[in-house]
Amino acid sequence: MVAIVATVGSLYFSEVRAFVPCVLCWWQRIFMYPLVLVLGVATFRQERGAWRYALPLAIVGFAFSTYHYLIQKVPSLAPPAMCAAGVPCTGQYVNYFGFVTIPFMAGTAFALIGVALVSVALVERRSAATPPH
Repeated sequence: MVAIVATVGSLYFSEVRAFVPCVLCWWQRIFMYPLVLVLGVATFRQERGAWRYALPLAIVGFAFSTYHYLIQKVPSLAPPAMCAAGVPCTGQYVNYFGFVTIPFMAGTAFALIGVALVSVALVERRSAATPPH
C-alpha cells in the first residue's frame, strides 16, 4: 500500500498539479514504481522471499531521496553541474510544516517499505532456523 500511495502521489504532483520532476525525482520514481509491481505480485502470490528483490530498490531509492532532500535544504551541497538543465533539484514545490518536501515524502515511503521488508526477512530467517514441531 505504501508503494501504491507513493506512486499515486508522485503522479498527482506531476500530472494534476503540473509539477515538472527534476532529475533526482525521476531517479526516485525509477526505484519506487517497480516496487508496486514487485510487492503487488509478491503479496498476491504470498511470496515472503520477494524482499530479496524489493529491499535493494527501497535502499537505493531511500539514498536518492535523502540526497535530494539534503540538497534542497542545503543547496551548497549540490555539485554545480548537478541538475543544470531543466528543473533545479534544489527547488521545492511543496514545503509543508517547513520540512516536508516531495523528496522527504518519498524517503519516508522508502523507509517504511524498507522496515517492512527487513521485518519479513527476519521472520523468514527465524522460521528457517526453528525446527518444525
